[in-house]
Amino acid sequence: MTWAPKPGLVAVGWALTAAAGGSLIWFVSSGDRPGTVLLAVTTVALLAASLHGTALRPRLRADAGGVRLRGLGGTRSYTWSQLDVRLGRTRRYGRDVEALELDADDDRLHVLGWTELGTDPHEVHEALLRLRQRPPAS
Repeated sequence: MTWAPKPGLVAVGWALTAAAGGSLIWFVSSGDRPGTVLLAVTTVALLAASLHGTALRPRLRADAGGVRLRGLGGTRSYTWSQLDVRLGRTRRYGRDVEALELDADDDRLHVLGWTELGTDPHEVHEALLRLRQRPPAS
């Protein structure tokens, strides 16, 4: 099973990056320095988010043997015995937000929200628990 950001969301990120880049060119020619700086920062942030959503696909891959997480530092593999899987809930902007928390033996905590998984973290949590109970194929 694999999870990654939704392609439509990544496409919207690229469209916004292109629009911000086009606006940046116009702002540079207009001589508006504060607007240019603000738009440059926005363009770079959108570019980074779009690249992240495109390059790190799939973000999470799991099977009966364990989990593989793809990140900027490469892909990390964990067996089920090396990983504690839980669903974290926090309150943000007046509403409850769920995130999948993968606590690994190497003292790393991986927190994945719906944008990185492309679906509700609760559904991924349930799927991971089902996979964890399944014996690995020989």
